[in-house]
Amino acid sequence: MMAIAITSITMTACSQDKEVEKFHKAPLYACGISHSGTNTNHEVLFSEADIEWFDVDTREIIFRNMSVPLYKRLQPFNEIEFYLDDSNLFVVSSFVGLWDNRIYDNLVLCYGNQESTNIDGKYYLYDSYPLQYLDSDAVKVNQQKNASQWELFTTYLESKGKLKK
Repeated sequence: MMAIAITSITMTACSQDKEVEKFHKAPLYACGISHSGTNTNHEVLFSEADIEWFDVDTREIIFRNMSVPLYKRLQPFNEIEFYLDDSNLFVVSSFVGLWDNRIYDNLVLCYGNQESTNIDGKYYLYDSYPLQYLDSDAVKVNQQKNASQWELFTTYLESKGKLKK
């Protein structure tokens, strides 16, 4: 019984590694992270091929059409981890919508524009949620902590012609 359980766990881990492995051809990709009990699951959500462009000023990220809408793929995950060249770039605290009443002092992927409070069907990478906490000390510390990774993210997207200024 123990051998079967170990084999099952190993096969599951290998299949997860192969799922992530096939996206390694794309240097930039993001994984959803979910926690269930003692298990942590990673699932590739999108890669740079799915990103049309990113607007530095509005923080809007435009995705290409996907067979399953991104918001449906994002819902079960606690965090989203961005990778560049297989190195952790940064972690987005959560996927939120404008209807969300939780507070985050770190990066979030938001469905809807917080500045206009308009659920416009677009996605934005914000430094906090809601925006009224943007001037808090915790958000400022996280912005400083993420600054070099954020620079890598935008520089990489610019090198691929996917940055809008």
